[in-house]
Amino acid sequence: MQPNLRIKDLPLNERPRERFLSQGAEVLGNTELIAILLRSGFKGCSAVGVATQLMLSFGSLHRLACADPEELQKVNGIGPEKAMTLKAAFTLASRVAREHQAEAPLLDTPDRVADVLREDACMREVEHFQVLLLNTRRKLIRVIEMTRGTLDAVLIHPREVFRAAVAHQASAIILAHNHPSGDPTPSEADIKVTRDLIRAGKIMHIEVLDHLILGKATRRETRDFVSLRELGYFYS
Repeated sequence: MQPNLRIKDLPLNERPRERFLSQGAEVLGNTELIAILLRSGFKGCSAVGVATQLMLSFGSLHRLACADPEELQKVNGIGPEKAMTLKAAFTLASRVAREHQAEAPLLDTPDRVADVLREDACMREVEHFQVLLLNTRRKLIRVIEMTRGTLDAVLIHPREVFRAAVAHQASAIILAHNHPSGDPTPSEADIKVTRDLIRAGKIMHIEVLDHLILGKATRRETRDFVSLRELGYFYS
């Protein structure tokens, strides 16, 4: 979208508000979301243009969110009302993040990790490899699904795993996947993937705490999962 192009001159399916309503907020870029908050532009510059100038001026959403109203108003097109709207939106987002962190489960044991994943895993007919991102207090930030299908070291690249961890500012991760057969016994591929990611984590200074494999409980095994750390694979 050209920054100086007026919103009303765009086709309906390219306008931020219409795209928001028809496709959801996730499809919009940062400048488009900010433009929706601004509602209007300034002296021939569209709302998207003003939003673009904001991003260029502050360089990141984090810096933009931390700016006070006076700093925001140094950008052409941002008056007191728009500055107040932006500050209110970012303040609410910050409070949501704090609430989520406060409510996030503590994942300091394999059993607690399994409790988070069990209900979803039992419904799956193929293997799903997931990465649980944790903060410094070992509380869950987010569960990221990396791949579907039989676990293969070729498919699980450390770059993708740790890119997600860095993007969400995780200090540690837990690996997890399910065995639809019900038998959680680790395969050679499971062990190789785990060791590869442990080595990569040491380089990235992001600790790999465990790798859980979820299956099904039996009369002989009341646990429906195994922990590769408990099995000793993190020490060999």
